[in-house]
Amino acid sequence: MLNAFLDYYRAALLDRAYGLDEEQLATPLPPSSLTIGGLISHMAMVEYNWYRSRFAGHDMPEVFTSLDWDADRDAEMTLASTLTVDELMRLFDDAVRDSRQRVKNAVSLDDLSVKDHNGDGQKWDLRWIQIHMIEEYARHCGHADLIRESIDGDVCE
Repeated sequence: MLNAFLDYYRAALLDRAYGLDEEQLATPLPPSSLTIGGLISHMAMVEYNWYRSRFAGHDMPEVFTSLDWDADRDAEMTLASTLTVDELMRLFDDAVRDSRQRVKNAVSLDDLSVKDHNGDGQKWDLRWIQIHMIEEYARHCGHADLIRESIDGDVCE
């Protein structure tokens, strides 16, 4: 059930980007600077951060580690403006595929993360991570709905 809800929101986010070009993916809804492209690259990073880095204990992919976080605290969102639509979708698809494989390889939802909460010894179980990801996607899908409607009037039904 958790996987189904998570996949629903993953698809909903991509639906908001369907048919948009690079310029439209980089269009914000003022006064916010959020863009649909930025939300997609952000969620790719979030996928890798929770499943690959925190849960499995592996390094983040180079595309994120090479960003200048000191110069741009939203670098993962800004990254989207440097990518073509195909590159952005591939980045997202690769992150989701990696996450799904890590969930599939887990013994149970009670499996604990390799990394802990900022050195305090407390770890996340996979169940918590799955629920957190659903919440994260739901929030950003709402943002994407508003941005998409402002671009071309398309509304989610």
